[in-house]
Amino acid sequence: MISIEITDQQDTLGVDKALIRQAIENILHEEEIDAAQISVALVDDPTIRRLHKDYLDDDTPTDVMSFVLEDGEDGLEGEVIASADTARARAPEYAWPPENELLLYVIHGTLHLVGYDDTNSETRPEMRRQESSHLAKLGIKSDGAPRGGEGEKAS
Repeated sequence: MISIEITDQQDTLGVDKALIRQAIENILHEEEIDAAQISVALVDDPTIRRLHKDYLDDDTPTDVMSFVLEDGEDGLEGEVIASADTARARAPEYAWPPENELLLYVIHGTLHLVGYDDTNSETRPEMRRQESSHLAKLGIKSDGAPRGGEGEKAS
């Protein structure tokens, strides 16, 4: 069974929860994960900055953080926390809507949950390919530029 809970704790952007849910379901399906509990929190920069400091000892805001809580026989349990403020601020650099940037952050965080990594030059291209592929499945064109993906994976 797949359970996806989306909590919108920000007032920066309008959020299409159905699109976010579909993106996560697509990733889980592609990775053949049949049992998962995924929690998504859409937050502002002060919130993600506090979490970034508390969990990764970095006192700056970031775009996305992900936490694998359980990955075993009973399935995957994880959290993705994405900043709408950062999405709004960075989207103009890439000439696309901030809602797409935020969706990219959620996709990126979910890809971390299922095992993708972009912390080195050897694994980063595959993460970018996966991001672009999952955006395309939702009808969103991405040029594969290195954005979103600066988020943090924590265990």
